[in-house]
Amino acid sequence: MLNTAPNPLKRRLKNILLVLVSLYVMITASLYFIQEKLLFLPTVLEQDYKFQFNYNFEELNLETNDGAKLNAVHFKVKNPKGVILYFHGNAGDLSRWGTIAEYFVEKQYDVLVMDYRTYGKSKGKLSESVFYSDAQLFYNHLINSYDESEITIYGRSLGTAIATYLASKNNPKQLILETPYYSIIDVAKSRFPVFPVEKLMRYKFLTYNFINEVNCEITMFHGTNDEIVPYKSAQKLFKVSPEKLTKLITIEGGSHNNLSHYETYHMNIEKLLNNFGAKI
Repeated sequence: MLNTAPNPLKRRLKNILLVLVSLYVMITASLYFIQEKLLFLPTVLEQDYKFQFNYNFEELNLETNDGAKLNAVHFKVKNPKGVILYFHGNAGDLSRWGTIAEYFVEKQYDVLVMDYRTYGKSKGKLSESVFYSDAQLFYNHLINSYDESEITIYGRSLGTAIATYLASKNNPKQLILETPYYSIIDVAKSRFPVFPVEKLMRYKFLTYNFINEVNCEITMFHGTNDEIVPYKSAQKLFKVSPEKLTKLITIEGGSHNNLSHYETYHMNIEKLLNNFGAKI
C-alpha cells in the first residue's frame, strides 16, 4: 500500500508559510492604519504656553474655513532684506522650530513659521489637502504686508512638498528645499520595499508633480548620508525639476539633521539670501 501520511517536512513548511503570510498581511494593514503616527510626530503645547526666543516676534493665530486654528510665530527685524515663509519637518513644534528659524532672522530677514494641525497649539483635522490650503492661508497673510518679490519659501524635510506646492501656485522670489524628496511614496518604498506602499499611502506628497509648475529659482540641499530621506530621492526630484531654474547642492557626508554643520550649506545660504535687495 502507498504511504498517504502527510510528510512532516511539508507540513512544517506549510505552517511556516502561513505564519509568514499572516505576518505580512498584519504588517501591511498596520502600515495603512497607523501611517499618520509614522509620518507625523507632533508635540503638543498648552494654549497658554509662552514662547521665548532671542529676537522680537509676534504670535499669530489664524482660523481656516473649516474652523481649524493655526498657530505661528512671525519674527520681525528693522529694515528686513525680505521675508522667509518656513515650513518645518515632521517632528516637534514651534518652541523648537522657532529657534531653528532664528538662523535666518540673524541674517536680517523677517521669518514666519507655522505649526501644522495637531502640532504645538495648532488644532484641526489632518489630511494632505489641508497642508496645502493652510500653507496658502499664511502666504495670503504675508502678501498683505510684503510684495511677492520679497518672499522666500523655505521647506525642510516634510515641509519641502508643502513649500513646493505653494511656490507652484504663487510667484515668490525663490524656493529653498532642505532634504527634499521625490514623494513620500518614494521615501516609504525605500523604508518598506516589500510592501505595496503606493496603494497603502493616503498621504502621498507628490513633490515631483508640483515642481514643474514653479517659476522661481529653486535650490535644493541634500546630504549623501541621509538616513531618513535617501539622497537618491532628491536626485530623482532634481531630474524632473525645471532645468534652468534648479540647483542641487550636494553635501558630502551630510545626514538628515546636520546640514547646518557644513560650511557648504552656510556659504550657499549666504549667497541666496544676499541676492535680495533691501526692503523699502
